[in-house]
Formats: sequence, C-alpha cells, structure tokens
Amino acid sequence: MGTSDMIANFILGMLDDAGGSAELQRSNLAEKFRCVPSQINYVISTRFSPERGYVVESRRGGNGYIRITRVQMTPKMLIMHTVNSVGDSLDLRTAAAFVANMLDSEALDPRSASLVLTAIGDAALRPISPEHRDIVRASIFKHLLVSTLMDADGE
Repeated sequence: MGTSDMIANFILGMLDDAGGSAELQRSNLAEKFRCVPSQINYVISTRFSPERGYVVESRRGGNGYIRITRVQMTPKMLIMHTVNSVGDSLDLRTAAAFVANMLDSEALDPRSASLVLTAIGDAALRPISPEHRDIVRASIFKHLLVSTLMDADGE
C-alpha cells in the first residue's frame, strides 16, 4: 500500500471515529507518515473532494487546521446536490468521481451508474468535437440524474 493510500485510510478512520467530521494538522500528519506536507494536500484534494462527498475547510497559520466533513445526505438529496454542483461543463474524470460517490452512497444502483458512465463517455460523445464534449457531457449528465429522480418518484 502506498503512502497516499495509508494517509487516506488514516483520515477515513479518523472520520469514522469522530462521527463524520475531523480536524487535523497537515504538519502532524506529514510527520506521522514521514512525507512532505504537499503530499497531505494532494491526498486531501484528490480523495476528499466535494465530488466524493466531503467538505474541506482549511485555516492556515500557526494554529491552522484542516477540517474534513463527510456530507450525510439522503440519496435524493445527493443526486440534487450533484446536479446543482455541475456547471456548464464537466470532464469525464470529475463525472466518474460524482458517479462513484453516488454509487458508494447507494443513490445510484450499479446498473444505473454504468449506464450513466456509458452515456457520457468519450466513445458515446465521439461525434461531438472535443472542444464541445464537456459541455454536452454536463447537459446529458444532469438530465440523466434528474430522470433518475423522476423514476424514483414514480415508484
């Protein structure tokens, strides 16, 4: 297991132990894992992003801290939050992170997640010029998610 994985697992453990919200100091974590503070920044920015269902607050300085909070939402709220978080453009990597978060939170079932990723993938969008794909991807993504909400209301 790599250092980034160990750091992420340690933070996840802290979040679990603290009920979903934890404060940590970058320098203490860097010392504990014998790495540079920028590696802590990297782990936090890639593994604890809003797309993955976390809110990160940071205060710099001598008594600075990083507060990470796992956002607890109902599946319906998570889907609406995701729709509202997507702007006019969406790259495939960010879309995949959103889908993974919704899948982990059971807001999407595995079949729906697979269909969404297929519909917004580069292969499906190949007829669209590369400079317009992320705009079309965002539109399709949001419409598919809203559609899943309507399907859920109809059950």
